Amino acid sequence: MGFLSKVQVIQRANNTRQFYFICPAPLAEAMEIEKSETIEWVLVDKFKILIKRARPRRKAARNVK
Repeated sequence: MGFLSKVQVIQRANNTRQFYFICPAPLAEAMEIEKSETIEWVLVDKFKILIKRARPRRKAARNVK
């Protein structure tokens, strides 16, 4: 399943641009992405980008009694 989103561009005063890619909530939830998590963008080719976690997630500690 794919998710569509728009690219946003901010034009800075010093004549530079910054691009923002919005991750749709259902995709972030499916990947269990957390606030402030670092992701890596890997350019596969001109039409594909691979997004992966910079570090593997830690597994949640089980509540053992």
